Amino acid sequence: MSKVIDDLAAKFLEVCGKSGESEQRVIERLTKRLHISHNTAREFEESLTFGQRLADRIAIFGGSWTFILLFLAALLAWIVLNTLILSHIGKPFDAYPYIFLNLILSMLAALQAPVIMMSQNRHAAKDRVAAEHDYEVNLKAELEIMALHQKMDTLREQQWTELLKMQQEQIGLLTKLLATRS
Repeated sequence: MSKVIDDLAAKFLEVCGKSGESEQRVIERLTKRLHISHNTAREFEESLTFGQRLADRIAIFGGSWTFILLFLAALLAWIVLNTLILSHIGKPFDAYPYIFLNLILSMLAALQAPVIMMSQNRHAAKDRVAAEHDYEVNLKAELEIMALHQKMDTLREQQWTELLKMQQEQIGLLTKLLATRS
């Protein structure tokens, strides 16, 4: 089978011309009969730094209903505290136009947006790694299937050759049998 795989690898390189790093890795693993599949998600997660993990957790929490509901509750509490309670007792620390609240919201948006973008960039990189791995696995599977087809074709040709040889022997025996009867 290794002869078949070597022939296929050579034919693949001939057809594709100059192959890339992925193709070379697939051909090397194919000729050595090694597995190519592995858990890219786990490997990617293991390579993340503390800051990257923290950014992912912040992005996950910032995009959840829990965050929306908590934030809505905090806004309502701020409004109720400043408008209804503190305005009746004395002077509220952030009166109606809520300038301080707008400042806090702006700062939150200014900090949250880059963190979410970092997380999205990391997920895009993770998707690229997974896509590259899927390509390699699919390429190896395609080459393996081609090798199996080639092997099946070789076996079929051998069977046809053997059948023709057997048929010629049978014709020879029938010819001898007819010759002895005449």
